Amino acid sequence: MKRKALIVWGGWDGHEPEKVAERFNKLLLSEGFEVEVSKTLDSFLDAEKVKQLHLIVPVWTMGKITKEQCAPVIEAVANGTGIAGCHGGMCDSFRESVDWQFMTGGNWVSHPGGDGVEYTVEIKNSTSPLVSGISDFKLKSEQYYLHVDPAVEVLATTRFPMVKWYHSSNKAVDMPVTWTKKWGVGRVFYTSLGHHNDVFEIPQALEMMKRGLLYAAEGKDIALKEGLTSDLYKSTAKNF
Repeated sequence: MKRKALIVWGGWDGHEPEKVAERFNKLLLSEGFEVEVSKTLDSFLDAEKVKQLHLIVPVWTMGKITKEQCAPVIEAVANGTGIAGCHGGMCDSFRESVDWQFMTGGNWVSHPGGDGVEYTVEIKNSTSPLVSGISDFKLKSEQYYLHVDPAVEVLATTRFPMVKWYHSSNKAVDMPVTWTKKWGVGRVFYTSLGHHNDVFEIPQALEMMKRGLLYAAEGKDIALKEGLTSDLYKSTAKNF
């Protein structure tokens, strides 16, 4: 049985969501996935269908998601469906949804200097198979400053400040660029790279994204094999 993936794209056009979605579609098809590409968040409403997926790939900057659209994703990932995304397509998706931010592990707050900032991506966990063999690399793009869940496993970082602004009166900080985290029995992968589609012409950026997509989907295989479900973590206490 083929692994199934759902790519949902839309939101702000400046991030070239259609082009990014098509790149990820081709990548997943080449890895043997059965892929559905959608332009509507209503694709999340079918809770049972979403729960059967191996992978969800959001490519949606800003916009709004309803509780009814978000809840099936929250539950599917908790039950083993992977979620993986990049840049504003996942961690600047729905600014009013703290549920989404809690699951994904972070949210965008600024990109000082705008597009065209030259910065270095530094690999920080070279023993992880997601970044093993990938060397540090430079690029010119938006450099994302994010508020990040301290529970994430950081795989790559970038140094701030590179550009003067109000934040630069603080000490230098290494901002997470790429991370993983768990949500229930599901796997989450995120990289802040990808302001435009051509960022993934950089071999290291593309390879890291490819590994992240596969890593997130693999969590579903493990959950199915071991009979893992969100029941392990459910509580009657108020959570959201």
